[in-house]
Amino acid sequence: MLIFDDIESTSEKEKYPPSSNASAHSRESKENLPDNVLVVEEENVVQEAKTKVGRLLHRLTVQLARWGLEVNGITPIPEDQRTDRRLYQFFFVWFSANANILTLSAGTVGPAFFNLGILDSFFVIVVVDVLTCPFPAMFATFGPKLGTRSMVQARFSWGYYGAIIPSILNVLSMQGYLIVNTIIGGQTLAEVSDHLNATLGIIIIALISLIITFCGCKVLHWYALLIWIPNIIAFIVMLAVGGMQLREAPLTSVTPASAATLMTFGASLAATVVSWATLTPDYGVYHDRKASTWRLFFYAYLGFIISSLPAHMLGAAFAAASQSVPSWSSGLGDGNDVGGLIAAVLAPTGKFGKFLLVWLSLTAPSACAPSMYTACTSFMTIHRAFARLPRFVVAVISTAILIPVAIVGAGRFYETFETILALIGYWIAPFCAVVLTEHFLIRRTFAAYNVPGAWDNPRHPNLPTPYPALCAFAVSIAFIVLCMQQQWWTGPVARQGTGDLGMLLGFVASVPVYAGARYAELNWSSLKKRMGSLEGLRR
Repeated sequence: MLIFDDIESTSEKEKYPPSSNASAHSRESKENLPDNVLVVEEENVVQEAKTKVGRLLHRLTVQLARWGLEVNGITPIPEDQRTDRRLYQFFFVWFSANANILTLSAGTVGPAFFNLGILDSFFVIVVVDVLTCPFPAMFATFGPKLGTRSMVQARFSWGYYGAIIPSILNVLSMQGYLIVNTIIGGQTLAEVSDHLNATLGIIIIALISLIITFCGCKVLHWYALLIWIPNIIAFIVMLAVGGMQLREAPLTSVTPASAATLMTFGASLAATVVSWATLTPDYGVYHDRKASTWRLFFYAYLGFIISSLPAHMLGAAFAAASQSVPSWSSGLGDGNDVGGLIAAVLAPTGKFGKFLLVWLSLTAPSACAPSMYTACTSFMTIHRAFARLPRFVVAVISTAILIPVAIVGAGRFYETFETILALIGYWIAPFCAVVLTEHFLIRRTFAAYNVPGAWDNPRHPNLPTPYPALCAFAVSIAFIVLCMQQQWWTGPVARQGTGDLGMLLGFVASVPVYAGARYAELNWSSLKKRMGSLEGLRR
């Protein structure tokens, strides 16, 4: 049944972690760890380190594992540890990640950046959300079924070395998302008091995200189970307080929206949703591998659509109405302070509104933490040397880069937001096309993935060469350059008034190119085997 095949993997089950010549002390440390914590091989936890820093990191890693925190790197989770039956977590982790102020701010882009009216924005939002939410939901099923992180799973379509490209791009994309998230959270927190500013708010949000990422998947799922509640309360209060102004706001913009504008806004919105596809596998690697794939899919899909659609529409409505409400317009400023807009809407509620602002800002890590976690695992997939670093070290490096860049970008929020979304969308489209084409057309079932034997073996026959994926990626880039529409570049096709079609055509072009190149590779491999057999018979 293609991606929804529930047949268990028939590949030989290997013992994890692999046996090694580790010292008796190391073996004893492993035996004393909690049952739900997998200690990966030595290159992931800096075992047998020969330097003072290495030994310190190793001791810290072992201590964190004893406390029950996740210390895994990118080693696939073995079948006997993929047993968590709390599948409702698939709903809550993505519901919480999208039922927040960042998703609301994505909806404000239509009126604030593209000058769209409420009706035009709503039309684009409904169409885009319904069509794009299935993508991250489909990718979410790979986690329990294969036990691999997203960029490790990419090796089964991009090849071992080819997967380095999406891994690098995903690190940059996740850092970009972190920048946007922390700017929004920092701006909102700064509205609470005159003694706070966006810079301090950004630092606070970044550090909270670091702590959650430091603790791992278990804590992240627990956090997601609860953190959506204050956000939903705040959104309801915003509707109750601002309902009168929303009813009186014009439904259409003064200037009729062009098809090109609608397409470009749709492309930026699609990028916010589809980009989750590179995260969703990471947060199901401990869940029940025997669970129904359809059930996993619908839990994730409902988590995305039920949160994204209302939040996008809410953001578009308030941003469009701000043009006719002076206090809201003043809060939004020059269009770069979404936190100021939210504060202006909640102003009539007094101290209760300030309290809600604090909660809204402090829930921003519900989107930041997954992005930082995946940035770490993607970085560790780039090279084996990076995989030797403990994940918490990579998280600290990510935070050190994040804070200064977010502070600089806060003054030009919408310009920063639109640029980051465009860059994410352009590469994520061919990435999704390649991975899904491999699964739908080539492998067809999860049993066709030999994860234990192939995930870290560049020469394993279960991994393709990188050439089919690279061919598809190159062709898609050509289409994207021709069809993209950004402030810094507009392609010749987009100049004809089509709007930004780069992401859409990049996806469409990748499918036949990858399928053709992959089938050619398989036929060539089969031919080589037959020729080798004939040569053996002749001898």
